[in-house]
Amino acid sequence: MRQIRVVLAEDHALLREGLSKLIDGQPDLHLVGTTGDLPGLLELIERKAPHVVVTDIRMPPTSTDEGIQASALVRTHHPEMGVVVLSQYANPSYALALLADGSAGRAYLLKERVTGVDDLLRAIREVAAGRSVIDPAVVEALVSGNIRRPMSDLERLTPRESEILAEMAQGKSNGAIAAWLGLSERGIEKHTNSIFSKLGLTEEKDLNRRVKAVPMYLSDRAGG
Repeated sequence: MRQIRVVLAEDHALLREGLSKLIDGQPDLHLVGTTGDLPGLLELIERKAPHVVVTDIRMPPTSTDEGIQASALVRTHHPEMGVVVLSQYANPSYALALLADGSAGRAYLLKERVTGVDDLLRAIREVAAGRSVIDPAVVEALVSGNIRRPMSDLERLTPRESEILAEMAQGKSNGAIAAWLGLSERGIEKHTNSIFSKLGLTEEKDLNRRVKAVPMYLSDRAGG
């Protein structure tokens, strides 16, 4: 069994201890270092070469957006490394900043979800495999921010495409959607490309296409 090497950055000592025990208690995960600030995290990344970084969004030295900064640096210098950002804020601007350079290997979870152990562990494993996870509450925040398209774009989708978009809105990867609908992953990829084309997202990067397509779908449902 391949072990996923993880480093953890969280400035709250009790939460850091709890997350450390959770991560290191999994047979396929190996916690190789913890820290409470951005400089410590960057040092761990270089020294321990983890597969996945789990980081708070706000830490010393400024307690603003250190988790986003770390993700951007990782994307530049270690593009194969996954990042799970934990936040108290369902703020769409944070999520969009995290995903600005692509969705592969990125997850944005609200800390309240950490109490649901499976959500965090699933996110670590998903980003280690190069996939992405976006907290449903963040998707809802994107909808409330009026990120939407004219109804006519959504009406152009076939029933199958609408079904796939609905599954995408639940945060499922192409592989998970394929398994759920009994289709091939290649078939799902063709359908998603058609969806993005009909919604006018062909020029967007993969992450941004998903981030924008899902709120269109949810906004349509809310408006209906």
